[in-house]
Amino acid sequence: MPEPRPTPPASTVHHVAPTLFDLTPDLVFSIGADGTLSGLNPSAQRLLHGNSWDRLWIPSDNIGAQTALQTARSEGQAQCEATLLGGATGNGWQVMLHRLPADEGCRQQVLAICRDISARLEAARQLTDNALRARILLGAHCDIAWSTGLAGHFDADQPAWRTYTGQSTTEMMGQGWLNAVHPDDRAIASASYPHPSDMRTTEYRLRHADGGYRNVVARILPVYGSDGAVKAWVGSHTDVTATRQAEQRLRLAMQGGRMGTWDIDLGSGSMDCSSTCRASFGFAEDSLVDYQRLSAAMLEPDRQRWHALVHEAIASAGDFETELRVRWHDGSLHWTHMRGTCTRDAAGKVIGLAGISLDITTSKHNEEALRLTLAAGDVATWNWDIVADKVMVDSNMARLFPVDTSSSGPAPLARYMEVIHPDDRERVGRQIEQALQSQQPFESRYRVRAIDGQYHSVLARGRAEYGADGTPLHFPGVILDITRQSQVEDALSSSEERYSTLIELMDQAFCVIEMLYDDDGKPVDFRFLEANPAFVKQSGLENAIGKTIRSIVPDHDQYWFDIYDQVLKSGHPMHYENEAHAMERWFEVFAARLGGPGSTRLTVLFTDISERKRAEKQLRQLADDLSEMDRRKTEFLATLAHELRNPLAPIRNGLQIMRMAADQPATVERVRDVMERQVNQMVHLVNDLLDVARITRGQIELKLERTDLKTIIASAVETSMPLIEANQHHLQVNVEQQPLPLDADPTRLAQVLGNLLNNAAKYTPAQGQIVLTARGNGDEAVVEVRDSGMGIPTADLPTVFEMFTQVGQNMGRAQGGLGIGLSLVRRLAELHGGSVSAASAGAGMGSTFTVRLPLAAQAPAASENGTPHPLPTAAVPFRVLVVDDNVDAADTLAAVLGIMGHTTQVVHDGAQALAVTPEFLPQVVFLDIGLPGMNGYDVARALRQTPAGVHTVLIALTGWGAEEDRSQSSAAGFDHHLTKPANLHAIGELLATISTHHQKTAHD
Repeated sequence: MPEPRPTPPASTVHHVAPTLFDLTPDLVFSIGADGTLSGLNPSAQRLLHGNSWDRLWIPSDNIGAQTALQTARSEGQAQCEATLLGGATGNGWQVMLHRLPADEGCRQQVLAICRDISARLEAARQLTDNALRARILLGAHCDIAWSTGLAGHFDADQPAWRTYTGQSTTEMMGQGWLNAVHPDDRAIASASYPHPSDMRTTEYRLRHADGGYRNVVARILPVYGSDGAVKAWVGSHTDVTATRQAEQRLRLAMQGGRMGTWDIDLGSGSMDCSSTCRASFGFAEDSLVDYQRLSAAMLEPDRQRWHALVHEAIASAGDFETELRVRWHDGSLHWTHMRGTCTRDAAGKVIGLAGISLDITTSKHNEEALRLTLAAGDVATWNWDIVADKVMVDSNMARLFPVDTSSSGPAPLARYMEVIHPDDRERVGRQIEQALQSQQPFESRYRVRAIDGQYHSVLARGRAEYGADGTPLHFPGVILDITRQSQVEDALSSSEERYSTLIELMDQAFCVIEMLYDDDGKPVDFRFLEANPAFVKQSGLENAIGKTIRSIVPDHDQYWFDIYDQVLKSGHPMHYENEAHAMERWFEVFAARLGGPGSTRLTVLFTDISERKRAEKQLRQLADDLSEMDRRKTEFLATLAHELRNPLAPIRNGLQIMRMAADQPATVERVRDVMERQVNQMVHLVNDLLDVARITRGQIELKLERTDLKTIIASAVETSMPLIEANQHHLQVNVEQQPLPLDADPTRLAQVLGNLLNNAAKYTPAQGQIVLTARGNGDEAVVEVRDSGMGIPTADLPTVFEMFTQVGQNMGRAQGGLGIGLSLVRRLAELHGGSVSAASAGAGMGSTFTVRLPLAAQAPAASENGTPHPLPTAAVPFRVLVVDDNVDAADTLAAVLGIMGHTTQVVHDGAQALAVTPEFLPQVVFLDIGLPGMNGYDVARALRQTPAGVHTVLIALTGWGAEEDRSQSSAAGFDHHLTKPANLHAIGELLATISTHHQKTAHD
């Protein structure tokens, strides 16, 4: 017997479903506290013959009915089976009693619903009378029909059981049949035998003959004897495996699809909703939901439609379907799809409604979002019914295709084809036909004249649906308005063309590369995919496309791969300069990832900057050299000031002594010798400076002659001896006896060796050893100057011959000098085709300087040993004008010329020279070039323009004596060129030559 469903109050039934109350065949009425009946429905009024509960039933059933009524009043509900008094024989009823809420007068009533079960009782009696008939009937409607004795044991063969389970007769006899039941279900099976008055239905798993367990429903009925006692049992087993599997699938589908169930019992007016159905209406899972409450959750317009559909379905015994809007308790709006159908009895009378509910809120939201998305994205949808030749479109499609469908409904395809641009129409038609024939997706881009009168670019996509015979039936699809996209693509195409042309023409290299990784994810190589024409010029790599850099340059540096890997992973472009050692090139590179995250491709723009890097390196070296030269120059100037002060002090003191001891000849003579040595030292310094300047400017001129190295060594030793003796050094000179002929400038070579000897004397402590050795070595003459002095640190050896280098000063033991002597030695040696080198075992270990000079092919002719000529006197006295802004230099020169017997006059600028010339009428003019205001060249040119200066002998006095300087003075009108400080003997010889020339001219 099924469990009774909760029943709403009678008032609810009358309010909600009066039709159900009136039409149901069940007996429905209320029972008062005193047992009186009220509120009888038509069926109850027709069949009941009393107005009191205790007078309705036959005496044998009256006690059970009274007990059930009391139970309902105390516990809320009860049920029983009873026979109406005065009814037809066997007219049995199932009675369901429900306690109703107390009314305002606190009167307690019970609702009674009586259902006719006479047919079922009659069937039971027929089964009792004829068990064989029941067994045949069971066998016709189930998989197994069987019978047992009173104890529930098989005591006879059961062919149907044996066939289904595969048990033998022996195995199933007695309680052996339980072995075919699943072990977990045997307790259920063994407890299935009911009370003799009951029929029991149970379900468990039974092993099939194929070895697998199947779900079966067992139904057990008692067999009564003539005395009314149970004497045997009959039963059936029905295989419900497929049903249960289907139910499981349905349950899962309903759960996954958020589908709920509901049903309305028209007899009781009650409504049952599944938890999913309640949830779709916003009710809690354990809440009691009835028809009225369910309807109240709907919005008003939808509620009225729902009531109308329900009443119409009951009246027509038909089905219904609708979508409803539901307002939840939290105020949110939801959508529910309701589908229902009527259930009828055997007579076709509607006895209930059942159906499903589906929460379609998400779907509705998605539809709305899709509609808005399609509208925002300029997407339209269409469906061409091919058979009917009708095209159904949405509002977006109507905007793009202004086809009037207001009067005749959907238009044929041809109407839409007319809107397509004439140049595109034929092609689109062919593409549609081709898609239909090939059963492939359709896609086409074309132009249509939209509702705004302008042509729009669209992209159409679709795919036809076909019948079983391959006939195309429907052709749904979408259209995207890509007008803006096409405009952007056209602009992008033009831009790409411009940039492609630019990349092709630019001088920078451009390439696309793909990074390659090992199994551990480490970047190890890259492959060239694309490149512009400048790629080969900038990289030097030919035919690189498709190849990896490792295959072309195996030793390519790893840091290139690491940098590119960093660009790929970070997505940030990098601009940098780097050296590719294996390619012997420097590159300026701009690298960027091509594509989104995860891409392994890069675009690389690069330029070969190797020349620039070499130039920068040279500039840095030059800057370093200049900085070093500047440092040395600073040291040189400081040293020069020091060196010039050294002789000036004794000269100044000597002048004071000579003034104070003028009457002491011996003292004056001694002081004069000191002053002469200091003056010679200053001249030596100045000459070295001038020589270095001339060599640097390429203006020094060697006066080559055949000479012997021995003569040059003797001159150098003679020059250096005062310094060597002053320091009490021991000089040892070792020269081979055989001749060592040279084609050289004796003065300059003597200067080379003298500087080396002076250098040794300066940097060797007092009483040191100096050894000069000269020998022949093949076609070279080798001269070594070795000393026992302070030595040269190893780190300074490479720079000792550079300008302004002073090793002694770096060692804190400066001995004087300007740091130009060794530089002058090297340059003079090189001008003679030779070389000079330095060696030292280190500080305090002495030094050795070696000069190598090429020997002459033949021995030189014997030279005469001349003696110094005395200061010449004037054979013919001249009137001499001395022009020099240095007053002392001018006065001393005039004094010397006066001693020679010449008449002199001194001026100190060009203007004075031009002023005195017409009066003084000089025959010879010594003219300084570096005059203030008018320089010597201007004065010379001006004198040549005057009558008094036309035939005057002009002699230039200057510190510059290169050939270029001599040419410039000659062009200005000078007759002779003397370099400061001018040697008095040279001046005397020049004047003597001029005197001789004058005498010869006068004689002629």
